[in-house]
Amino acid sequence: MTYRAAVFDMDGLLLDSERLAYDTFAAACGDLGLEFKEQVYLGIIGSNAEKIKQIICAGYGEHLAYDELRACWLEKYHAVILHKPVPVKVGAVALLKWLRSQSIPLAVATSSNRHAAETKLANAGLIDFFDSISSGCEVTYSKPHPEIFLTAANALNIQAEDCLAFEDSDNGVRAAVAAGMRVYQIPDLIPPSEQLKQLGHQIRPSLHEVLSELR
Repeated sequence: MTYRAAVFDMDGLLLDSERLAYDTFAAACGDLGLEFKEQVYLGIIGSNAEKIKQIICAGYGEHLAYDELRACWLEKYHAVILHKPVPVKVGAVALLKWLRSQSIPLAVATSSNRHAAETKLANAGLIDFFDSISSGCEVTYSKPHPEIFLTAANALNIQAEDCLAFEDSDNGVRAAVAAGMRVYQIPDLIPPSEQLKQLGHQIRPSLHEVLSELR
């Protein structure tokens, strides 16, 4: 496998933060007397803020006070993730160090906003590995649209087809494949669907296995 750069998702891939988002959303629903609709929530994984709003509002109906729910959720979530390190996923540091040792440029393509992304990466001690960060608030279209991966490749001045992409979510995998990247998926909260597997990307249990293959 030949490649000139690597582009990483963040939440659920580098950082064990998707479970925190899940738990705090469920807690916010409880505080506001709302049903926690798990399947609606799982559908937002990998999406940016605008897409999250669309999915949640569609799933909960027109009477949902979305701004109130979002504020309650983010207050709980940010209280956890912005003030202390989020655990790093297995194999992430070793893979990043090895890619750096091979002089491979690295980028982040995350649906999180820039402030949250930079804070989480800095708190976890990962931010200095990356040459660029592309965030969900800086693109027009959310994953599964390829825009954020194309933006990340452009920031590195490398063609998308010359990049490896690392993702956990179905939305992210579809975006990276559509961008023309060679994709590794390390599933987090949701196993890949049979339909997704037809894309032909690589699926591994952790980044540790990916490093063993790339070496």
